[in-house]
Amino acid sequence: MNAFEDHGFVKLDVGREERTGHPEVVFGQGKTAEQVAVIVSRLIEVHGRALVTRASVEMAERVKESYPEATYDEQSRLIRYGQAARKLPGKIAVLTGGTSDIPVAEEAIGTAEWMGCDIDRIFDVGVAGIDRLLAQKERIREASVVIGVAGMEGALISVVGGLVRRPVIAVPTSVGYGANLQGITTLLAMMTSCAAGVTVVNIDNGFGAGYQAAMILQLVAEAT
Repeated sequence: MNAFEDHGFVKLDVGREERTGHPEVVFGQGKTAEQVAVIVSRLIEVHGRALVTRASVEMAERVKESYPEATYDEQSRLIRYGQAARKLPGKIAVLTGGTSDIPVAEEAIGTAEWMGCDIDRIFDVGVAGIDRLLAQKERIREASVVIGVAGMEGALISVVGGLVRRPVIAVPTSVGYGANLQGITTLLAMMTSCAAGVTVVNIDNGFGAGYQAAMILQLVAEAT
């Protein structure tokens, strides 16, 4: 039996949950609303849940015609249906440098929640006003995994990486003026951080950060 189904326009990886613990996630951008609806419908039939990233309002409306319980968040651009069979242990702290980084942070949050994680939102704690960050130090240290979402020069990550004894996942955003180069400056700064224990995902990739954080907590769950 194949671990995928050929629907012509998509070869759906219906065996992914068995291999990884979670179903295939749909990248909505570039697909039609009808294609997304077909994919989501089959994922729900097989797994009982589905997640679409970079989704549009039109996609959400089409999905809700068949699954009115599905939710759409315009900020994160996520369509979610169903939830993980079990809650994962621990908590993920999601920090942003500024308010402008929140849409990317919410993509990470929505992804991790769908995978069974609890979240602590700690927004607008960039280093330009470092007292804001230091005031949250103990709260950040209570987390099992920390996701830091920032644009500009990305300095938030190096500071946070030096404060905690937990994995830190850095998400560079495209927020910033000209020399930010649509997030490339932030990406390179985070990749060259002097703080140990920091890993970096792609620019504006909140989904990747949320997924990775959840996989860390899934490992913890399987070890207990």
